[in-house]
Amino acid sequence: MSPRAAADLAGLLRPVIADERVLAAIASIPRERFVPKSEQRRAYANIALPIGSGQTISQPLVVARMLEVLALKPADRVLDVGTGSGYHAALLSLLAEHVYTVERHPELTESAKRAIAALGIDNISFRVGDGWEGWPVEAPFDAINVAAAMGDDPPHALEQQLADGGRMVAPVGAREQRLILTRRAGEKFSRERLEAVQFVPLVHDRPS
Repeated sequence: MSPRAAADLAGLLRPVIADERVLAAIASIPRERFVPKSEQRRAYANIALPIGSGQTISQPLVVARMLEVLALKPADRVLDVGTGSGYHAALLSLLAEHVYTVERHPELTESAKRAIAALGIDNISFRVGDGWEGWPVEAPFDAINVAAAMGDDPPHALEQQLADGGRMVAPVGAREQRLILTRRAGEKFSRERLEAVQFVPLVHDRPS
């Protein structure tokens, strides 16, 4: 894979992604490290790819858009729900102070750990568990990224783990999904509907 492939992907996204920090993160993380060998030839296509366990690595444009709407600051603490391949967490780690990522599939957590460690990234904490419950002991979070589809509303437990002024982006909806940006101001929550997306569901149980 060409060492310029990640930079080329960032260039492809530039017409629709305005945040230069997000584009720089995309250009810095080799996406092929986060997909199976059988999919590496398609690693820089703007498509979702299977990663095993019935999960996918999301389309790069959707990942970049979710990062952009969170408007992350370097000192932010971020909760990443649905580790999957670890690619999203790796990008978040370049934009925030620390990332706490939760995944229900232990095998995906382990492969994500290996990929991220190989890149020398050390500001990500991993947990195997129920993403609907978040990571209460590490709350509150300045931002929450949810990389799996929820039902008609974001889980109350996740909203309550937002810090005052915090933001959460999540795909919401059963048949038709849209990104929803939730903002917290004190005990009030506002929601903004964004573009249509398609994600695998966020399963609400604990791994056996």
